[in-house]
Amino acid sequence: MKPRPAQRRSGERGFTLIEGMIALVVLSVGLLAVSGMQAVALSRNVDANQLSQVTNLAAEMVERVRFNRANATSYSGIDTANAATRPPATQPQARGDYDQWAVRLTQSGIAGIRGQVTVAALTPTALSQSQVTVRVNWIGGLLNRAVVMTTVVVPE
Repeated sequence: MKPRPAQRRSGERGFTLIEGMIALVVLSVGLLAVSGMQAVALSRNVDANQLSQVTNLAAEMVERVRFNRANATSYSGIDTANAATRPPATQPQARGDYDQWAVRLTQSGIAGIRGQVTVAALTPTALSQSQVTVRVNWIGGLLNRAVVMTTVVVPE
């Protein structure tokens, strides 16, 4: 008598079905984990892009103050959220820098972006050095974020 090829032992019935279901569950969990990592990677990419833009905008204002270092104190108190802090008409370069920087911040498309500049005299005052601090705040994701750049400016 020949054994039948399709015949199985009675204890093995449904075993392949259970293996298939377990493999499907493992695959599903893996795919869910990959999709979760994709969302995190996308949000981190957006954060990195915003940080890069804001850093460039802050560095731009630092360079503007350095270029006009003889009148660095005219930049003190600038706050793009308050138009009253715009430099006076007697300082056309600082006023133009404020206007251009405020437009660039607005056009960046970053939520809640705000630029501030403070200028403080350093001691000894005989050296006429000023410490310039440029701060840019914005809302990144659910958090308030900021980039702060500080430099020392010496008049010509």
